[in-house]
Amino acid sequence: VQLQASGGGLVQAGGSLRLSCAASGNIFSINTMGWYRQAPEKQRELVATVTSGGRTNYADAVKGRFTISRDNAKNTVSLQMNSLKPEDSAVYYCNLDQHLSSTNYWGQGTLVTVSS
Repeated sequence: VQLQASGGGLVQAGGSLRLSCAASGNIFSINTMGWYRQAPEKQRELVATVTSGGRTNYADAVKGRFTISRDNAKNTVSLQMNSLKPEDSAVYYCNLDQHLSSTNYWGQGTLVTVSS
């Protein structure tokens, strides 16, 4: 399984970015896809996840500003990030969790920088 993320970049505070991630390979229909982020000298943290059934989960810090969505037919997941803040700056990682097979995969990471 491979995950290819795209969409990071530099944006001013208050702006928007959209991240996308495409999964390929042996993917089971029941899974959870999501986004995590890691800022310098901090641990990787959950941003948002969405199950193949459409159930979403958000970190408190991004609720109301970020929206996660997925296309099951294309095995893609997207993260629409609005009202960005400097503290959102981090490397964002796409994740695929296939709990039925106990396998978990990470994308290569895409850098998001929010200037104040």
